[in-house]
Amino acid sequence: MLERINKFFQRKKPQGKANSGRLITADKHALTPDMMSADALKVVKTLQRAGFEAYIVGGGVRDQLLDLKPKDFDVATNAEPDQVKPLFRRARIIGRRFQIVHVQYSREIIEVTTFRSNQQSQKTNGTRRQTDTGMLTRDNVFGTLSDDASRRDLSINALYYNPTDNTLRDFADGLSDIKKRLVRIMGDPATRFREDPVRLLRVVRFAAKLGFRIDAKTAAPMAGLADNLAQVSAPRFFDESLKLFMSGQGLATYKLLQEYAFFDYIVPDLNACLQRDAIAERLIEQAFTNTDLRVRSRKRVTPAFIYAALLWPAVAQRSKEYREQGEAPLSALRRAADNALSRQVTVTAIPKRFSIPMREIWELQLSLPRRAGARAERLCSHPRFRAAYDFVLLREESGEDLEGLGDWWTRYQECDTQERLDMASQIKEPRRSRTRRRRPKTRKDPSTNAE
Repeated sequence: MLERINKFFQRKKPQGKANSGRLITADKHALTPDMMSADALKVVKTLQRAGFEAYIVGGGVRDQLLDLKPKDFDVATNAEPDQVKPLFRRARIIGRRFQIVHVQYSREIIEVTTFRSNQQSQKTNGTRRQTDTGMLTRDNVFGTLSDDASRRDLSINALYYNPTDNTLRDFADGLSDIKKRLVRIMGDPATRFREDPVRLLRVVRFAAKLGFRIDAKTAAPMAGLADNLAQVSAPRFFDESLKLFMSGQGLATYKLLQEYAFFDYIVPDLNACLQRDAIAERLIEQAFTNTDLRVRSRKRVTPAFIYAALLWPAVAQRSKEYREQGEAPLSALRRAADNALSRQVTVTAIPKRFSIPMREIWELQLSLPRRAGARAERLCSHPRFRAAYDFVLLREESGEDLEGLGDWWTRYQECDTQERLDMASQIKEPRRSRTRRRRPKTRKDPSTNAE
């Protein structure tokens, strides 16, 4: 088996050597191997023992330099995907646009990427495709370490750490930008943003997440290229939106998205509501504030709640219009929800596992005020009650007058059974008028009255 693997590797020569970039020795940086993931270290050592270059790269390096806890650790190598996979027992090649290898030792997945190049020549392998606007639709052109560094998006992500000799390679003054707390795109900003419009969102996300400034040259073309976001696929846009909204810096991210006119492309229906409704603006800001607090407290957060908040102003407005046309409240709300979701999923592909809870949260906004008798206890047992209750509190925190509904439900949850019965019995709900169908009178046969 080992002999076959060795023959396989001899068919392809590893491309490139670490012959460029500023080499920063151990005495000039604060990183040490024990700061890295144990699984990432295993991946690097395995690749290096097989004769390849391998480095820990990207966010794992950047965050450790900032004394932050990295979310994950990625490895970059000159080994191609079909050379990486046989080296590990649990590894699989994924992706089409960017072909990568996922290596798993325990619960952690280490993402292994092959050095990419911006140029395709006779010496490079793979394929590279672009649209007429310059957007990359396929990018599997492999290259050298310096090629790979040149095509990374941000300077602070172009740092390559070798745990074997504890050295750092810096290709774009990324270490200096970290010290300056600066987000800077590598290369010509307009060209790089057109290649992949999601880079516009990444600049905003990292600036908000890290509390960094955006470099002036990077920022200059951003607002003018906002319409390029329309080219991003709906599934990818949804994934990116979760990174934007649920990073723990959602409010700061939201404000930057508004500053560069990006938010209109993420939730198109919301902008018109924000312009005519001050409460809607406060609701969105409060939703992000509350989500940030939960993330920082390591409490559970769900995309269903944040998207329910983002679409609520449009749902509430349309629902009101339908009711004014004579439609029943629940029917109007459901119709408004259908309208809002059908428009939104074409932009960000919200999965049904989130859109269904969103509908339930919205519908419970009609049910929670109707809490007399046994209804209150039934509502408490609803699987989406807690989220709907939190949504009521959110609406009240935003300045909407719900006649103390949130406070009532807060007290109800804190009471014992008898107190709950007393509270529910004191609620006087207006009777709904019902039109009774009259039974038609039976016409008597005149012949039966004959004498």
